[in-house]
Amino acid sequence: MKPTLLVLAAGMGSRYGGLKQMDGLGPSGETIIDYSIYDAVKAGFGKVVYIVREYFKEQMEQTVREKYAGVKCIDGEPLQFDFVTQELNKIPEGFEINPERQKPWGTAHALLMAKDVIKEPFAVINGDDYYGSDSFKILGDWLRAHEGSTSQYAIVGFELQNTLSETGGVSRGICSYDENLQLTDIVECHNVMKEADGIVRGDNSVTGAHFDMDATSLCSMNMWGFTPDYFEKTYEILKTFLAENGKELKKEYYIPYAIDCMIKSGEASTEVLRTASRWFGVTFKEDRPGVVARFQQLVDEGVYPTPLYK
Repeated sequence: MKPTLLVLAAGMGSRYGGLKQMDGLGPSGETIIDYSIYDAVKAGFGKVVYIVREYFKEQMEQTVREKYAGVKCIDGEPLQFDFVTQELNKIPEGFEINPERQKPWGTAHALLMAKDVIKEPFAVINGDDYYGSDSFKILGDWLRAHEGSTSQYAIVGFELQNTLSETGGVSRGICSYDENLQLTDIVECHNVMKEADGIVRGDNSVTGAHFDMDATSLCSMNMWGFTPDYFEKTYEILKTFLAENGKELKKEYYIPYAIDCMIKSGEASTEVLRTASRWFGVTFKEDRPGVVARFQQLVDEGVYPTPLYK
């Protein structure tokens, strides 16, 4: 069984100021997604599904199919691709939305756009985050081991100190888990950064408190592992969410919210998988030079060839 990689690439990136999913950051113009796909193929994945918006689907699909033509999986079979679109009106029948709302409904809603094209265990990643090869290997192994399972999911936990931006504060979901590494909660924190005294601090999104944070605590970078039953479960949760929030202008249906509902109801459990990988990405426009330099360093160290795809 080869798991599928689901790439969240529908966001424009308002803070960055453009389609960062298409930005060439590697020595030969590679995008962050290019490196993620390279690592995923090495980890045994067999298909990539992109979630995009309709207005740039054609451009993205043409670029992807040209770039990865001839890429083979580890078993020699061609790497497969599919594209689905997330739009505001793609919701269950019977719900009305505020006519002034412009944004779609968030990451958990985005995943549901792929329910008809994914029938195997799958990973979820952001299109603008670099996760590292170790993360894909850990998650790929977990997905293969859970083929045929239901109600058991996974999240890759990164050490907080390995996920910070040198440019500004970031938002991070801090994972809490029990002695069996089962996720119990994710607490969203904002403005997380290493301050002048070397201590990592952030703002608790619930209490608003600015507090010292454990730099080794595990946080979510939106890298998840699911079996296909996830779609049915979250579709039902979406109905409840829309019944309560369908008229809202900005509320979104996020993956951690859906997972929290399932944990609290006992419908599913989520294992926390620790990775040693270091995250980096282009949260801010000012992050770009550092990311370019980091990819060059990885190429110089022999981690990646250049170009990635010939």
